[in-house]
Amino acid sequence: MDKINILVIADHPEILATILRLIDKTGIWNGVGADNSANAVEVFKSAKFELVLLGVGVDEETERQLLQVFKSVNPDVICIRHFGGGSGLLFSEIQHALSTRE
Repeated sequence: MDKINILVIADHPEILATILRLIDKTGIWNGVGADNSANAVEVFKSAKFELVLLGVGVDEETERQLLQVFKSVNPDVICIRHFGGGSGLLFSEIQHALSTRE
């Protein structure tokens, strides 16, 4: 079974690294990080992502612009926000979002 690719966007390096480590730890998800919107668009266009996780530093206007680009490339991509709260909440948010696509 192929891993589910998740793009994580956050401008705080330590938080981005932590989220990616937690995602990769599952063994079924593959986290790829981007620290700004330009990088996020470039990375998104380079691979197929099932989910985009918007984190620290992504304001509402940037989110709107990114979603417009992401949906034009992959209309089925799921985008969610993560505001923190620990690994259990992170896993739950991702699981719930992915369950909506099935």
